[in-house]
Amino acid sequence: MDRVYTAEATASGARTGEVSSSDGRLTASLSRPAEMGGDDGPGTNPEQLFAAGYAACFHSAMRFALRDLGLTPQALEGSSVTAEVHFLRAAPGDFGLGVDLWARLPQLDDEQARQLVEKTHTVCPYSRATAGNVEVGLHVVPASSAA
Repeated sequence: MDRVYTAEATASGARTGEVSSSDGRLTASLSRPAEMGGDDGPGTNPEQLFAAGYAACFHSAMRFALRDLGLTPQALEGSSVTAEVHFLRAAPGDFGLGVDLWARLPQLDDEQARQLVEKTHTVCPYSRATAGNVEVGLHVVPASSAA
């Protein structure tokens, strides 16, 4: 593959420090959630940053998956993707991540939405990067509750 774009960010101070991108567009303080033994301070955390990136990338990748299903860009009107990133512990010192993706696609019926989400999962760079390493649950918000 040809390299198209490179994002660069630097973290210091671990989970209670800071993170910033090399271009200065992203600067964030980090705090450890109370559930992880932290003070639940005002900063974000790596899991929130990963969730934001995955949700945005997956939603963007839907534009490419639409074509293979014969759908038009209008199918994405009013849509959104929510990513839940779970910090997991199997044993002391044995950590991992899990992800649940929730797609809200009010222009599609439930079957079309399911097909689109499954197709998107095969083309999304985040989904491809996590394949075989992170369990990802794919979910469609039912059309009846997408309002």
